[in-house]
Amino acid sequence: MTHPNRHPTHRLPRFSRRALAVWQRNFLVWRKLALPSIMGNLADPMIYLFGLGYGLGRMLPDVGGVSYIVFLASGTVCSSTMNAASFEALYSAFSRMHVQRTWDAILNAPLDLDDVLAGECLWAASKAALSGLAILLVVSALGLVDSLLALWAIPVIFLTGLVFAALGLIVTALARSFDFFMYYFTLGITPMMLLCGVFFPLEQLPGAIQGIASHLPLAHAVLLVRPLMQGTLPSDILGHLLQLAMTAFFAYWLALHMVRRRLLS
Repeated sequence: MTHPNRHPTHRLPRFSRRALAVWQRNFLVWRKLALPSIMGNLADPMIYLFGLGYGLGRMLPDVGGVSYIVFLASGTVCSSTMNAASFEALYSAFSRMHVQRTWDAILNAPLDLDDVLAGECLWAASKAALSGLAILLVVSALGLVDSLLALWAIPVIFLTGLVFAALGLIVTALARSFDFFMYYFTLGITPMMLLCGVFFPLEQLPGAIQGIASHLPLAHAVLLVRPLMQGTLPSDILGHLLQLAMTAFFAYWLALHMVRRRLLS
């Protein structure tokens, strides 16, 4: 596909309120199936939470001074956000870009590719934040959260959604079919779930693996959300937030560069 407004593919992203029109379009489509979508996003993390938290958790001692299910709850919030953002930025965005050609139609309106990608990223982050917030509400109702500090986890959840939405759009820009996404889940998403403190403390990993895990975005999200849900302030808040924000920006910039090359060249 070609487009009359050609620009260097590596130029910095240009943000505009027109991206909200793309966000609104995706929201209006999603709204028709909102309840099944929310239930689908809840099912998998809740199975992990109840199965491991109440099942395996009864066989384990306290972790970090709290019961295992309380420890797992915060990890589940973060991993649910990661998965929801990834699925939306991969399967749904790829369908709109490649299968349905929705992006082609949008580019015939007074919008450009920057607006489309920004809208897609914001939408995936919003949907992921809704998933993470739903888990947070459930674990709060179960009595696994006992501090209002947990409310500060909400902006962290949204930022985490932005990170994994941007990373997912990079993979979408590379993909030629839906099958390609299995590489990302197998080599990226699954290792992050296992290495970033979702199921057990990072301190239990070998030193070299800890060093690798400490640079992964999910680890920064967990290190922020877990203390907040347990009623304490995280250490190095600004450092973790900066790492997430930088990852989101540069991943988005790379995704935009790659989509420009794919669609506008």
